[in-house]
Amino acid sequence: QVQLVESGGGLVQAGGSLRLSCATSGMFFSSRPMAWYRQAPGKQRELVAAITRGGVTNYADSVKGRFTISRDNPKNMVYLQMNSLKPEDTAVYYCNIGWPGTPMPDYRTWGQGTQVTVSS
Repeated sequence: QVQLVESGGGLVQAGGSLRLSCATSGMFFSSRPMAWYRQAPGKQRELVAAITRGGVTNYADSVKGRFTISRDNPKNMVYLQMNSLKPEDTAVYYCNIGWPGTPMPDYRTWGQGTQVTVSS
């Protein structure tokens, strides 16, 4: 059974930082590109950062230069360091497999996400 558990969200003032963590389970994730997604109220879920098993990264323009994705393969962990946060970064953040241009993962694989709220 695949499992994804996100943590590290919270309430932060604009300009602040947060570090999100994602614990993954199983071989399903260990060899695949991993990504962080976010979904704001009334908006579609979007991919904001992705990383291959070898460490190649890709970022949405809206977070480039502010967010850093990383992964620890032996520990099956994925991280998202978020700096210089803006109110428009407010959303529920999820991790899952992914890379820009690939289909959204199966709905059955998503975790509960972690809420990030940035106050102005």
